[in-house]
Amino acid sequence: MALWGGRFSQGPAESVAALSRSVHFDWVLAPYDIRVNIAHVKGLQESGILSEVDGEKIMIALTALGEEIDAGTFLPIDSDEDVHSAIERGLTSRLGPLGGAFRAGRSRNDLVVTDFKLYLIDHMIAIGSAVTLLIEEFTTKADEYKSAIAPGFTHLQHAQPINFGHELAKHSQALLRDLSRIHDWLARNSSSPLGAGALAGSALQPHPENSADELGFSHAHENSIDAVSDRDFVSEALFVFANIGIHLSRIGEEYTLWSTSEFGWAKLDDAFSTGSSIMPQKKNPDIAELARGKSGRLIGNLTSVMVMLKGLPFAYNRDLQEDKEPTFDSVETLLTLLPALTGMVESTEFDTARMARGATAGHALATEIADFLARSGVPFATAHEISGSCVRLAESLGREVHELSDEELSSIDPRLTSEIRSTLNAQGATASRTSIGGTSTSSIIKQIHSMKERNQRFIDFFDSQRSNFLEMIQV
Repeated sequence: MALWGGRFSQGPAESVAALSRSVHFDWVLAPYDIRVNIAHVKGLQESGILSEVDGEKIMIALTALGEEIDAGTFLPIDSDEDVHSAIERGLTSRLGPLGGAFRAGRSRNDLVVTDFKLYLIDHMIAIGSAVTLLIEEFTTKADEYKSAIAPGFTHLQHAQPINFGHELAKHSQALLRDLSRIHDWLARNSSSPLGAGALAGSALQPHPENSADELGFSHAHENSIDAVSDRDFVSEALFVFANIGIHLSRIGEEYTLWSTSEFGWAKLDDAFSTGSSIMPQKKNPDIAELARGKSGRLIGNLTSVMVMLKGLPFAYNRDLQEDKEPTFDSVETLLTLLPALTGMVESTEFDTARMARGATAGHALATEIADFLARSGVPFATAHEISGSCVRLAESLGREVHELSDEELSSIDPRLTSEIRSTLNAQGATASRTSIGGTSTSSIIKQIHSMKERNQRFIDFFDSQRSNFLEMIQV
């Protein structure tokens, strides 16, 4: 059903109609469109544009239409341009001309951005909840392996021994920052565009703050031009999704490496692996690889929308139709990927003996020599040089630096006494780092406790947000 055309002598060309049509992807906004239109009708009743009787008839019809949409019995047809025209078609089929009365005082410009905000609020909450489940699994694994010794890496080279629980906990920390961004996004974007009209506000809907309250927003948008053209909330959401994707990609990269024969640290569960159509022995880390691969898609969606936005004049422009498909894709990508990756993390087992055997390889304890000398009052630059000399000697002898004898160490510098043996081993090296953020077991236990508390606060927050949203969206 066309929502315009009175000043035109003919309808759009077939090619123009095909280009303009968006209902094949914006139909996902239908439940939110129903809710926004009901709030708008209430505003028209308050302002006297619609009588109580007519307003009630429209709201009853909208509610019934919403139920049919949920049940899948009312669907768009080829002649529908977008979700809004499909819903108006459904109303006029029930109410006749009265079905078009609810359009007074609003435009598709303010309607679509309000629908879209509600969609993103709904799905931000869902994605946040899914991330809390992944954090729970990483934190549980960190607790399980809080005393397991493993090599730590920089530049993919052996660096210093660590406790493997600390390695796993870093992913919880990164994902908790993502939850903080979602929390901030929900607060920052709680402004309702409804009532902005096409761009100039509405003389027929003088109290947009009432609609804002009806829809669960904290306030109405203060500038009608900005309200219909603002897509900061979209680009910001896509950044949050892309950043989550980057964190998931790095998880995927690690699990891919750890599960190789060369590492042999991680044993992936069969349910979260795949095989080869030609090589029967293969067990591939496809979930980890897909997590890595799909991050490019999430970054691409962000880039697509930001490039589209960068040169737009105010207020509404049809280019803004291009904000939805990338966003819908990012949402669906994350809601599909997160449960699979969470299952992979939960079911993976690690070979602690193999990790421990490699913890001191590559002269990984060399820093302990420098730290020992620094604690004895040797300037660290000097201590660093002495430690490097120890490495050079060990390499010439074909040994690791911690395998040098007391005599060999003292021959390099007499201050390297036998007391160094207490930290010149993987257990001693990790146990000595007891500060906040350190890799000692005691520090990891404190970190795990903090992460559990923070994640639980987010779980409670998203549960509350979900409950409030469902209460608001019910019609």
